[in-house]
Amino acid sequence: MSRSILVRLQSLSDDDVAALIDAALTESRGLAGRFALADDAKAQLVRLSGGDARAALTALEAAAGVAEDVARQGGSAGSGSGGSGSDGSPVPISLETLEQALAVAAVRYDRAGDQHYDVASALIKSMRGSDVDAALHYLARMLEAGEDPRFIARRIVIAASEDVGMADPTALQTAVAAMHAVAQIGMPEARIVLAQAVVHNALAPKSNASYSGINAAIADVRAGKGGAVPVHLRGSSYSGAEQLGHGKGYRYSHDEPGGVGPQQFLPDDLAEVADYYHPTDRGWEERIGPRWTTLRRTIRGETQGRPQDND
Repeated sequence: MSRSILVRLQSLSDDDVAALIDAALTESRGLAGRFALADDAKAQLVRLSGGDARAALTALEAAAGVAEDVARQGGSAGSGSGGSGSDGSPVPISLETLEQALAVAAVRYDRAGDQHYDVASALIKSMRGSDVDAALHYLARMLEAGEDPRFIARRIVIAASEDVGMADPTALQTAVAAMHAVAQIGMPEARIVLAQAVVHNALAPKSNASYSGINAAIADVRAGKGGAVPVHLRGSSYSGAEQLGHGKGYRYSHDEPGGVGPQQFLPDDLAEVADYYHPTDRGWEERIGPRWTTLRRTIRGETQGRPQDND
């Protein structure tokens, strides 16, 4: 490289590409005002260019050729693309004309508009509803529209906790692994990783018990519930803590039968009323539900005996 000049080419912004298209439509070196590009066709052309000026100009030229052929024949390439231009008016280039010229269907998805949120919402709800085909469809629409795969990966991670949760804890592992993999490898291979995470989420048993539990706990905190931390749970490693009685009476769980013994962990005002986590009977939660019931009764001193690991 010592005797070379390095020129780094950066992708153009959408605004730059749009300005280039406008110039190509009007300037004498371009289409010289002989064609009128529809707004939706222009937006699609900008998206398909991917910040590449050459790609935008090549696609525009191809679309103009199709529009001119249609006008000459007196037909139409889709709705709104007819007109011969024989009266001197510009020949229209519609979205359908552009699609025909490029043999690429326009993806109905606007990254900056409502469809960004609508399609993302449909992806999440399809995974929640366990419809793998629908989930993969919306994933494909987002990817083909140029959505940032990292945004999609983050939504999948959230769904893995919110909608699958402890019914299948491995769904979160898959989603987090996918998020990191997408950041490392990028498109187009990232589509495979995202698809795996989407399929896992969609097929997994569902539970929102953890999601509902934290919401219920936050609601109590915001309502002012939850007094002082019980004295026996307070930190006792700093100077003066022992004189304050911190840690006195704490029962070390590992010394208890089964690793669990009766002890108050909640503040006094919530000790008998807090009831946040309600496991479902789906997936892995079917196993941990009975165990939580046993643990809770043991912790609150309602039963005697050793809780079993497989309860």
